[in-house]
Formats: sequence, C-alpha cells, structure tokens
Amino acid sequence: MSKTVSVCFVALLILSAGLQGALANQKNILVLGDSLTAGYGLPPGQAFPDRLDEALRQAGVQANIINAGVSGDTTAGGLARLDWSVPDDVDGVIIELGANDGLRGVDPRVTKANLDAIITRLKQRNIPVLLTGMLAPPNMGSKYGNAFRAIFTDLAKKHDVPLYPFFLKDVATVKNLNQLDGIHPNEAGVAVIVRNITPTVKQFIASIPD
Repeated sequence: MSKTVSVCFVALLILSAGLQGALANQKNILVLGDSLTAGYGLPPGQAFPDRLDEALRQAGVQANIINAGVSGDTTAGGLARLDWSVPDDVDGVIIELGANDGLRGVDPRVTKANLDAIITRLKQRNIPVLLTGMLAPPNMGSKYGNAFRAIFTDLAKKHDVPLYPFFLKDVATVKNLNQLDGIHPNEAGVAVIVRNITPTVKQFIASIPD
C-alpha cells in the first residue's frame, strides 16, 4: 500500500469514526401533534418539525426531529395512537396537542385528562417530555379560556416537565403569518414559531441524558 493510499485510508477511518460519534450523540425527538405539526397547507419540507430540524442543525445541535403530526387530531386522538406513534428509539417527545379541543369546545377537564395520560405513559417509558401550551379561541369566553390555559401550566407542574407556554406565540391572529383560513401558519409563520421555540428545544435536548 502506497503512502498516499495509507494516508487516505486513515483519513477515511477518522471521518467514519467522527460520523459514528455524531450519530451516537444524536437525539431522536418526536413531535406528537395535530395539523400545526403535520404541516397542513404547506409545501413539502416546510412543516414545523422540518424547519426545527434545520434550525437545530444550524445551531450545532445533533438532533433528528420526527414528524408525528396528524391533521385534525385532538388530545383524545393523540392518546389513542400514542403507543404506535412513539417508537422505542425515541429520546424525547414534544407534545403539541390541544388546538382542536379548543376549537371544538371540548370540556377542559377532558383535554387535561387526555394530556395527563399521554405524559404519564411517556414517563413510564422513561421518555422525557416537552409540553407546548395552547390558548382557546376568544369566542369560547373567558371562563373556558382560563380553564383551558390552566391545563398546560397545571400538568407541567404536576409532572415536572418543561413547558413552552403558547405554541403559536407571535403568530396567532397575525394575518400575514397565517394561511387564508386564519388558523394555520404559512411558511413565514412557521419560521416565527421555530425561531421562538428553538431556545427551549435546545435546553430540552441538552437535558436528555446520553
């Protein structure tokens, strides 16, 4: 073997070892959500998990963000599909559910029970959770809105999990950041969501043991 070939071979070994090390440190983070996660109305590659994955990589965070969003899903739907939606090799789960409960006027006690069960079952599997909050539509009234908002803070405290208070922060009701339905973020809206939540997700990933 020539000296040049030997040097190239060693370089390839070093590169391979580096890539294997990077993959070994990579965290698989699944986003369990509804249409806000699934990417309703957006071009391929522009859904929240895709854009979050890109933002984290640009920040030097080794993570693989998995899209487990189902358009129209409620907290009941998320609970029903939990076991098959979250495989065993997942290192952490971001829960983005509740928007459709609020839109449908689901009793906040029911929504809370569903999310409570989801978090409980994930913790039983030793899977860390980042909970994202949601607000009810204003037309549901202040009593409903207050009860709905409290769901997320109460559960975060009960289970001692990190909470990102409002998933649609700086995007909800902003016309030029939403699609024509006024509900689902457009590409610019997703960019704002990702920009806002990325620091919290980075902290969450850093807290997950290797």
